[in-house]
Amino acid sequence: MLGNLNPRIGSKKDKKRIGRGKTNRGKTSGRGHKGQRSRSGGRVSPWFEGGQSPLKLRSVKRGFNNPNRVTYDVVNIKKLNIFDGSDHITPDELKKAGLVSGKNPVKILGVGELENTLNVKANGFSRQAIKRIEEKGGKAEII
Repeated sequence: MLGNLNPRIGSKKDKKRIGRGKTNRGKTSGRGHKGQRSRSGGRVSPWFEGGQSPLKLRSVKRGFNNPNRVTYDVVNIKKLNIFDGSDHITPDELKKAGLVSGKNPVKILGVGELENTLNVKANGFSRQAIKRIEEKGGKAEII
């Protein structure tokens, strides 16, 4: 029963086949003569403006990018609890432990609690980090 069903006559229309002979849309197939858009793949990108300066280049630039900006790899104090007491912690030790990438200078931040006495050497410390390290009897030394 279902295998014998067909669409109603006139409800389905075949796609017009252009470029197949001389009659009705033959030859240039509605693309006109010559030019970029007559060729296959011949389209310009939607943002192309015919050679004039694009809108992105004409628009006002905002803000300031500081070329001397220093980006730090930051480590919170609670992460330093993986080290034993009285360890000398350097950026190399932090890299071995997988806490920093090793590409950027290291800054220690004071988030969390410190459980051990540690001597930490880094490129920067927050005030809170220095306070918490020294409370436990450790030393914070800037390299």
